[in-house]
Amino acid sequence: MVRRGLREILADELPDARFSEGEDGNEVLSQLATSDYDMLLLDINMPGRNGLDVLKDVRGTYPLLPVIMISGQPEELYAKRCLNAGAAAYINKDYVSERLAQETRKILGGESARYISEAGPGGFPEEL
Repeated sequence: MVRRGLREILADELPDARFSEGEDGNEVLSQLATSDYDMLLLDINMPGRNGLDVLKDVRGTYPLLPVIMISGQPEELYAKRCLNAGAAAYINKDYVSERLAQETRKILGGESARYISEAGPGGFPEEL
Protein backbone atom coordinates (compact mmCIF):
# COMPACT_ATOMS: atom_id res chain seq x y z
CA MET A 1 0.00 0.00 0.00
CA VAL A 2 2.74 2.44 0.97
CA ARG A 3 4.82 1.60 -2.11
CA ARG A 4 1.81 2.13 -4.35
CA GLY A 5 1.15 5.55 -2.82
CA LEU A 6 4.79 6.61 -3.16
CA ARG A 7 4.86 5.45 -6.75
CA GLU A 8 1.69 7.43 -7.54
CA ILE A 9 3.11 10.59 -5.96
CA LEU A 10 6.28 10.33 -8.00
CA ALA A 11 4.54 9.26 -11.23
CA ASP A 12 2.21 12.26 -11.04
CA GLU A 13 5.08 14.69 -10.52
CA LEU A 14 7.69 12.97 -12.70
CA PRO A 15 5.77 11.43 -15.61
CA ASP A 16 8.89 10.44 -17.57
CA ALA A 17 10.47 8.53 -14.67
CA ARG A 18 10.80 4.75 -14.56
CA PHE A 19 10.32 2.90 -11.29
CA SER A 20 11.24 -0.42 -9.75
CA GLU A 21 10.04 -1.79 -6.45
CA GLY A 22 11.71 -4.12 -4.02
CA GLU A 23 9.76 -6.24 -1.55
CA ASP A 24 12.63 -6.24 0.95
CA GLY A 25 16.23 -5.11 1.38
CA ASN A 26 17.74 -8.09 -0.39
CA GLU A 27 15.53 -7.53 -3.43
CA VAL A 28 16.51 -3.85 -3.50
CA LEU A 29 20.21 -4.76 -3.49
CA SER A 30 19.64 -7.38 -6.18
CA GLN A 31 17.89 -4.85 -8.42
CA LEU A 32 20.67 -2.31 -7.91
CA ALA A 33 23.17 -4.92 -9.08
CA THR A 34 21.34 -5.54 -12.35
CA SER A 35 20.15 -2.06 -13.41
CA ASP A 36 21.24 1.56 -13.27
CA TYR A 37 19.20 3.92 -11.10
CA ASP A 38 19.32 7.68 -10.61
CA MET A 39 17.97 7.58 -7.07
CA LEU A 40 16.82 5.17 -4.38
CA LEU A 41 13.91 5.60 -1.99
CA LEU A 42 14.19 3.42 1.12
CA ASP A 43 11.80 2.88 4.00
CA ILE A 44 13.48 2.33 7.34
CA ASN A 45 10.94 -0.37 8.20
CA MET A 46 11.18 -3.06 5.54
CA PRO A 47 10.69 -6.80 5.81
CA GLY A 48 13.90 -8.61 6.71
CA ARG A 49 16.76 -6.12 6.89
CA ASN A 50 15.89 -2.59 7.88
CA GLY A 51 16.52 0.37 5.64
CA LEU A 52 19.53 1.61 7.61
CA ASP A 53 21.30 -1.71 7.07
CA VAL A 54 20.49 -1.59 3.36
CA LEU A 55 21.68 2.03 3.22
CA LYS A 56 25.08 0.99 4.59
CA ASP A 57 25.43 -1.65 1.86
CA VAL A 58 24.30 0.83 -0.80
CA ARG A 59 26.86 3.40 0.36
CA GLY A 60 29.61 0.78 0.21
CA THR A 61 28.79 -0.41 -3.31
CA TYR A 62 27.12 2.65 -4.88
CA PRO A 63 28.61 5.64 -3.06
CA LEU A 64 27.26 8.22 -5.51
CA LEU A 65 23.67 6.93 -5.66
CA PRO A 66 21.41 9.42 -3.85
CA VAL A 67 19.13 7.82 -1.27
CA ILE A 68 16.02 9.31 0.30
CA MET A 69 15.02 7.62 3.54
CA ILE A 70 11.41 7.65 4.69
CA SER A 71 9.93 6.58 7.97
CA GLY A 72 6.85 6.91 10.09
CA GLN A 73 9.10 7.35 13.10
CA PRO A 74 9.80 10.83 14.51
CA GLU A 75 12.79 12.63 13.05
CA GLU A 76 14.62 12.73 16.37
CA LEU A 77 14.81 8.92 16.36
CA TYR A 78 16.29 8.36 12.91
CA ALA A 79 17.04 11.49 10.88
CA LYS A 80 20.56 12.09 12.17
CA ARG A 81 21.45 8.41 11.84
CA CYS A 82 20.20 8.32 8.25
CA LEU A 83 22.04 11.47 7.21
CA ASN A 84 25.23 10.36 8.95
CA ALA A 85 24.95 7.00 7.16
CA GLY A 86 24.88 8.81 3.82
CA ALA A 87 21.23 9.48 3.00
CA ALA A 88 20.57 12.53 0.84
CA ALA A 89 17.34 13.25 2.72
CA TYR A 90 15.08 12.00 5.48
CA ILE A 91 11.33 12.51 5.11
CA ASN A 92 8.76 11.54 7.70
CA LYS A 93 5.81 9.71 6.15
CA ASP A 94 3.50 12.39 7.58
CA TYR A 95 5.10 14.85 5.13
CA VAL A 96 5.90 12.54 2.23
CA SER A 97 3.01 13.62 0.02
CA GLU A 98 4.10 17.25 0.38
CA ARG A 99 7.86 16.79 0.10
CA LEU A 100 8.79 13.64 -1.82
CA ALA A 101 8.45 14.94 -5.37
CA GLN A 102 10.12 18.26 -4.48
CA GLU A 103 13.12 16.60 -2.82
CA THR A 104 13.39 14.05 -5.64
CA ARG A 105 13.52 16.83 -8.24
CA LYS A 106 16.26 18.58 -6.23
CA ILE A 107 18.34 15.43 -6.00
CA LEU A 108 17.89 14.50 -9.66
CA GLY A 109 18.79 18.09 -10.55
CA GLY A 110 22.09 17.76 -8.73
CA GLU A 111 21.19 19.77 -5.64
CA SER A 112 22.09 18.65 -2.16
CA ALA A 113 18.85 17.90 -0.39
CA ARG A 114 19.65 16.99 3.22
CA TYR A 115 16.04 17.62 4.18
CA ILE A 116 14.44 16.62 7.46
CA SER A 117 10.66 17.04 7.59
CA GLU A 118 10.16 19.03 10.78
CA ALA A 119 13.19 21.23 10.20
CA GLY A 120 12.04 22.58 6.88
CA PRO A 121 13.60 22.51 3.45
CA GLY A 122 17.35 22.08 3.39
CA GLY A 123 17.81 22.58 7.11
CA PHE A 124 17.77 20.69 10.30
CA PRO A 125 17.70 21.51 13.99
CA GLU A 126 20.97 22.45 15.69
CA GLU A 127 20.90 19.34 17.87
CA LEU A 128 21.10 17.15 14.76
